[in-house]
Amino acid sequence: MGVTAENLAEKYGITREECDEYGFRSQMAWGEANKAGVFEAELAPVEVKGRKGPQLVTADESPRPDVQLEKMRSLKPVFKKDGCVTAGNASGISDGAGSVLLASEAAVAKYNLTPLARLAGWGRAGCAPEIMGIGPVPAIAGALAAAGTSLGEVGLVEINEAFAAQYLACEKELGLDRAVANKSGGAIALGHPLGASGARITAHLAHALATGRAGPGVTKALGSACIGGGQGIAVLLEKC
Repeated sequence: MGVTAENLAEKYGITREECDEYGFRSQMAWGEANKAGVFEAELAPVEVKGRKGPQLVTADESPRPDVQLEKMRSLKPVFKKDGCVTAGNASGISDGAGSVLLASEAAVAKYNLTPLARLAGWGRAGCAPEIMGIGPVPAIAGALAAAGTSLGEVGLVEINEAFAAQYLACEKELGLDRAVANKSGGAIALGHPLGASGARITAHLAHALATGRAGPGVTKALGSACIGGGQGIAVLLEKC
């Protein structure tokens, strides 16, 4: 996986400095969002077994909002000599779970549910395995086409941060405005529990739209992730 991120860094001219700065941004953005209570409605306490008995976990343990950029710059590349990917600018291996409830309009009415957001479109795509991290680009194109909209009309975006180099490659290829992207941090801070990150991102975007934290006048949010082996997936949500 890490080598595919290095391949993207080489292909798109992404530097180690850019990767470290982006990784630092993710940690700082999460810290600010956490202080503001952005994640409170999205988290559910989990009881786990500890050495001294059951322990209630109420907060994510991966983020490091106190990290120093200088420390990140001192870390050695992991996958390639003089490469870009380090333990500081890549998502950590973490445990996690997430869930979302998808309901039809008929079910919403029948069970008197209050939806957080509306699923407006989604996309799936394949790409070369050697650059699997670019998968969100064609997947996002598919989701936007399905919803009949454009990236410029989307006010909040989260592309899963498997690696800083991978996110930056997608950002460059899409021409994405970073001001609307990963505003509360991402997987570099939170970690990337395989199989759960999609639900986490979707829930986060839905809550952002419902609470207005997506931003003034923002009615559309887009989430996407790359998938090992050479795939991408994306979802477009609309404010209810």
